[in-house]
Amino acid sequence: MNQKLKSMLGMAHKAGKLQSGNYQVEEAVKSGKGYLVLISQDSSDRSIKSYTDMCKYYHVCFYIDGTKDEISQAIGKVNRGAICITDENFAETIKKLIDVDKKTEDEAWQK
Repeated sequence: MNQKLKSMLGMAHKAGKLQSGNYQVEEAVKSGKGYLVLISQDSSDRSIKSYTDMCKYYHVCFYIDGTKDEISQAIGKVNRGAICITDENFAETIKKLIDVDKKTEDEAWQK
């Protein structure tokens, strides 16, 4: 997870456009307020499956990126395995940052 992404997550949290924790993420997705779910890579297989199935059912974009420590540090909370962005503009910006980060990783593997 790059520094720009961490900064954007922190700004979304300070702006009140981010939900974290199992119950809040689930509530945001099911109520239609969630635009993007970010799931940590080191979450349990059961948690990842639960979040991804929920996102697919409710047609919410999701990414599996970063660790619990990285996500938690970015938003100033402890032990967060998933977060949900509840603002469309923040979600689009974060999607672009993640896609650029993934593209950079893919290019590094090709060299």
